[in-house]
Amino acid sequence: MKKYLAEMIGTMVLVLMGCGAAVFAGAGQPFDSVDTLGVAFAFGLSVVAMAYAIGSISGCHINPAITWGVFLSGRMSGKEAGRYMISQVIGAVLGSSILWFLAKDSGSATTLTGANGFAGGQMVVAFVAETVFTFIFVLVVLGVTARNGLNKFAGLAIGLALVLVHIVCIPITGTSVNPARSIGPAIFEGGTALSQLWLFIVAPLLGATIAAIVWKGITVENDVVKAA
Repeated sequence: MKKYLAEMIGTMVLVLMGCGAAVFAGAGQPFDSVDTLGVAFAFGLSVVAMAYAIGSISGCHINPAITWGVFLSGRMSGKEAGRYMISQVIGAVLGSSILWFLAKDSGSATTLTGANGFAGGQMVVAFVAETVFTFIFVLVVLGVTARNGLNKFAGLAIGLALVLVHIVCIPITGTSVNPARSIGPAIFEGGTALSQLWLFIVAPLLGATIAAIVWKGITVENDVVKAA
């Protein structure tokens, strides 16, 4: 149970810190604005902090898309992956509930989800963006956590990759690349956020699937292990 608890706590922190930066200090807020770059770093630094806090316990997935990619790459069982995902969603809901309580009377103009809804062709663009950027992010995770990867710096590499993804993707979708990070806030946001939640679940999982397939096709991880 310790690793599931760790995943719950890690996801809670990610949602609270990352979405919190957008809600309290994102562009157009009545507070000092950190803009896109600041929000991007809030998400990335949350991952770095949690990677070194709980990485030795659970691997610090804190993202169902990462767990799905790890499962498809053959590094964990389906039963364990399912429990990871449930823990992550619970953590996201907890983080969102704390953020909702803190922000409900703050005068913030930013939704907890970070996105205000899409229409028509925007849905297609958003779907492609979430798929592609999740693919990139999960591919980085699979690479740096491989047995022949740069494990000591995995947390830093993953966090910086998430910063990069957010810098480019925030103007397009608000950036999710993480179904739990979208599910939690959408529950409290309601309305459009819930009606379009499917996009932020399906697209990241599709991106993670592609990443796992590509990784299995290009990795030399098993060759290095056999040679050793």
